[in-house]
Amino acid sequence: MRVLVNLLVAVGMLVVVPVGLRLLADPAVGLARRLWPYGAAAGAVSLWLPRGTVATALATGYAMAAAVLCAYAISRPVRPRREWPAEAAVLTALIGPAVAASALVAERSGYHLFGFELGVLTLTVAHFHFAGFAAALIAGLQTHVRPGPAADAAALTVPAGTLLVLLGYFTAEWVELAGALVLTAGMWTAGWLTWRHARTRSLDRLTATLLGGSAVVLAGSMVLAVSWALGEATGLPHPSLAWMAATHGVANALGFALCGMVGWRRAGALV
Repeated sequence: MRVLVNLLVAVGMLVVVPVGLRLLADPAVGLARRLWPYGAAAGAVSLWLPRGTVATALATGYAMAAAVLCAYAISRPVRPRREWPAEAAVLTALIGPAVAASALVAERSGYHLFGFELGVLTLTVAHFHFAGFAAALIAGLQTHVRPGPAADAAALTVPAGTLLVLLGYFTAEWVELAGALVLTAGMWTAGWLTWRHARTRSLDRLTATLLGGSAVVLAGSMVLAVSWALGEATGLPHPSLAWMAATHGVANALGFALCGMVGWRRAGALV
């Protein structure tokens, strides 16, 4: 499982985040865009080294790039009230890599951050690239591409669900289940809006296929997420973490996040 998760995280660092940053219309994000490849390369290399000083130092380089994203997030001007849902989603996306970086630095140093097992920290790194960053950014994008109540709901529920899942790590499994349900509702809404946009005649075939495929994959992958969270909260039979990484993880990382980001980039969408 470790090799698979490392590959998915590397895709998130090296491809998903930099493509996602190209979807931000604000010119002030330019510094973060330019610095990100260096931090991402350091973070990706750290994944494959034995735990220790060198791996921790490289992971810290990734954390510095993530910190630049956080600084940019803080510097963003206050938006008009009508843009608050989109801004909540964008800020969640910008902060997501910093949460991933904290888990990565701890895991690479062998430190049980907040008492979590190292394997859980590894999965946290993956989660906050694809749910924390990609899903939130795509949800926020919907408010510009297909504005309306559904887009606003997606832009608010994806960050809320992500926050609840994180809170569930520290409190109770039923909180994590609630977060999974809220996150799934938001991601399904974003997926539905993406599917509708993919069917418009203004897109070329490849772009439409990428966006439509990401929406279809998302619909199935989040069923797995809910089934796992439900099993954890109730004790009912549910997939193992290794099985979840091989199914839900691969689907979300490659089918949803990677295809979705590339598709939206090809479509020229900006948030």
